[in-house]
This record gives sequence, structure tokens and C-alpha cells, in this order.
Amino acid sequence: MRPSTAGWLFAGPALAVIALFFGLPVLAAFALSLTDFDIYALADTGNLRFVGLHNYWQLLHNPLFWKALGNTLYFVVVGVPLSIAMSLGAALLLHSKLGWLKPFFRTAYFAPVVTTVVAVAVIWKYLFHTRYGLVNWALSYLGVDPIDWLGDPHWAMPMIILFAVWKNFGYNMIIILAGLQSIPEDLYEAARIDGATPARQFWYVTLPMLGPVLLLVGILTVAGYFQLFAEPYVITLGGPLQSTVSVLYLMYEEGFKWWNLGNASAVAFLLFVLMTATTSGLLWFARRKGVE
Repeated sequence: MRPSTAGWLFAGPALAVIALFFGLPVLAAFALSLTDFDIYALADTGNLRFVGLHNYWQLLHNPLFWKALGNTLYFVVVGVPLSIAMSLGAALLLHSKLGWLKPFFRTAYFAPVVTTVVAVAVIWKYLFHTRYGLVNWALSYLGVDPIDWLGDPHWAMPMIILFAVWKNFGYNMIIILAGLQSIPEDLYEAARIDGATPARQFWYVTLPMLGPVLLLVGILTVAGYFQLFAEPYVITLGGPLQSTVSVLYLMYEEGFKWWNLGNASAVAFLLFVLMTATTSGLLWFARRKGVE
């Protein structure tokens, strides 16, 4: 048996699973987005009509779609760098020789990742309550007036970003910590012999060696943050004034609140295209910078 044939045989089961659970749903979503599938078509497929790109044209002229897209991009642009920075900082602290109780803090930092999103979101909702929340109670001792975290459009999304970063940074921290532990100590010793300060060691040794790891973390974080849904659904229900409506939240409302499944599929496919383009851009940028 030729090596190429053996390779395809070993990869075949995995490729079949990918085609079944990824390829077919993507094709089905695209096909559904070209129809006016709604609750009437759900009751009788005779009511189903092919409308071509009408759903996409309608979305591009829907102000709520652009509002949701802007909210999602705001969440990604602010949340992703903040999450990676917190993950990197926590990993550096746990990797430091001066650190103590490392197993405890490693578990404590990772604990939010394995907790239920809905349960923790409900707790955060009460923590940031305008009148009874613990956060405003603590701020009052500093002389700060109560902030309407859930009712002010300017504060609702930053609060959700803070929640998402706290909830998810532990996962990236574990990946970055594994990357830090794989860097040869000889590189740091050579840098110290050459007179490099800790800051220069971090800039010229740690960051370059962590390049592939940070690329992986960046792609995973971007893909996850584009799928913002549970946080605004539980905490703000998309408000106030639609300031926390995300693209995925809009897809949910179109599909399961208004039963416009054709429109919902169009939203889902546009989100898929946007995520694919963004991750491809990250890969292109990384290759251009020599990160493999």
C-alpha cells in the first residue's frame, strides 16, 4: 500500500466526521438562506419559496443588523486583546520562579472556564445591579456615584466584555503556560550573559518563542468572541437600546422568536464568512511576520 493511500485511510474517519457535522450544516444553512423558510413553511413545505439573495439584500438594508455587527466587532476588538493580555500576564506569574501556591492559583484561574455561563451570568447581573449590586456598594465607599451598569448603553457592553474576559481567560492561560514551559532555559541564560534585562528577555526571547502559541490563542479567542450570545441574552436581553445585541443574538431572534429561519440562516452564513475571513487574515499576517 502506498503511503499516500494509507494516509487517506487513516484520515478518512476524521474527514467523514468533519464533512458530516461541519460541511453539511454549512451547506444546509446556505441553502436555507436562499429561501423564505418561516413558520408557514414549517407547517407545510408547499409554502416554501426560493428567493435567491433576497434575504442577504434585506439584511444589508436592516439597521439592526449593522447595529449588531458593530456591537460584535466592538466586543471582539476590545475583548480579544484584553483577554490575551490577562491570559499572558497570569501565565507569566504562574511560570515565575518567585510564584508560590502555583497549583492553587492555576486551579483558581481556570475555575471560571468550567463553570456554567448562565449561572455565573445571573450572579454577575446581581453584582452589577444599580441599587443593590455589590460593585456599586464598593464604589460608594470610594465616593463614586452609582453606575447604571445594565441600563446605560455606554456601560452595558464594557460590563459584558469584563465578564467574558474573566470567564474565558483561564483557558488561554493554560495554553500559554504550556508554551512558556517549553521554552529552553538556555535561551534565557544566554540572554542574561549578554546583559539583557528581564524586559528585554521578555521582548526578544519570550514573545518570539510564544509566537505560534499566541497565534493559536488569538484564533481561538477571535472565533469564540464572534459567537457572543449567552452573556447578553442572560444579563441584558440585548438592551439597553440594543447596545448589546450581537450578530448571534440577532440570528436567535430571527430564527426562534420571529421564526424567519431563512433570514436567520442568512445571518448565520454571513457570520461564518466574517469569522473565516478574520481568521484567514490572522494566518496571513502571521505568515508574513514569519510565525509558523
